[in-house]
Amino acid sequence: MITVTEATATAGALKRLSDEGVSIWLDDLSRGRIESGNLAELVETKHVVGVTTNPSIFQAAIGSGKGYEEQLTDLATRGVTVDEAVRMMTTADVRAAADVLRPVYDTTGGRDGRVSIEVDPRLAHDTRATIAEARQLAWLVDRPNVMIKIPATTAGLPAITEVIGLGISVNVTLIFSLERYREVMDAYLAGLEKAAKKGLDLSTIHSVASFFVSRVDSEIDKRLTVLGTDAALALKGRAALANARLAYAAYEEVFSGQRWNSLGGARANKQRPLWASTGVKDPAYKDTLYVDDLVAPGTVNTMPEATLNATADHGRITGDTVTGGYAQARADLAAVEALGISYDEVVQQLEDEGVAKFEVAWQDLLDAVTKSLNSKGVDAE
Repeated sequence: MITVTEATATAGALKRLSDEGVSIWLDDLSRGRIESGNLAELVETKHVVGVTTNPSIFQAAIGSGKGYEEQLTDLATRGVTVDEAVRMMTTADVRAAADVLRPVYDTTGGRDGRVSIEVDPRLAHDTRATIAEARQLAWLVDRPNVMIKIPATTAGLPAITEVIGLGISVNVTLIFSLERYREVMDAYLAGLEKAAKKGLDLSTIHSVASFFVSRVDSEIDKRLTVLGTDAALALKGRAALANARLAYAAYEEVFSGQRWNSLGGARANKQRPLWASTGVKDPAYKDTLYVDDLVAPGTVNTMPEATLNATADHGRITGDTVTGGYAQARADLAAVEALGISYDEVVQQLEDEGVAKFEVAWQDLLDAVTKSLNSKGVDAE
């Protein structure tokens, strides 16, 4: 039997989530979703106020070929390279999605209504190339509500600073560790300081820091299962939430300090934490786990459509589920370490795997587009 409190939490769960200060972004995009009006419908009916993309999402969308036939024919006729073809298709989709979300961008003063597009994942360890790619993508999309995604690799950090310093809004992606997250926030603040020295309007520069969630549980749970003790098994499903909650604690600390106050006084925007990889990987967990249990003001939750629908159907939004849990979060991560599972090793492995997975997805996309171009009688080399 559902209690009155539960019924209230469930009714309009997405609206309640939005009212709690969480921006709901969709972690998916395709040309069919745009042209069918589905994206506009999600904005209208499910409180979606942003879109994120990544190489895997584009591989799934464009790799299918559906909706891209005419553009592929034109690109083949022009004899473009496969890299150029992919960029023409991906930026066209992001530009169209940005137009759909432009009213949200306008009404929120640029805070939401954002669409993200990622630099070529093969550049993840090349600072200069990442900067050049970010500038090119911003120019190609040519919409004020685009965000350029830059991975939080060691090489990505100075790129973040430079790109923010140019006045380009950035979505920093593939963040797994608390230490790296602090470095990302530092890179953002340094970028704002560069922009301020150039006389740029800081109020027009926005950023989110995409902190990955479910993959942390997947890896640590695997190691806990191998240990197999009662103490180990009792910690399953707790590390990812603990990690994210401590990331929010770090965010609160950094964006209330003296360095930030100087920038905030110049109308700069805080770099919001964005919960990424929020679809559960373990079917034993409730499918809204990383939504219900990561509610905090000033955050973004980017959801696959299945998670969005699950939250709309049976999410339990009961207020802030982050800021009161810092002590337990520290205890949970300490308990994992005490069992011999190295936090530093896990998060570095996840970063390396994250970059590698996007490189594979990008190559798969290039291969699929190459095949499509060649099938139209044009050499795509």
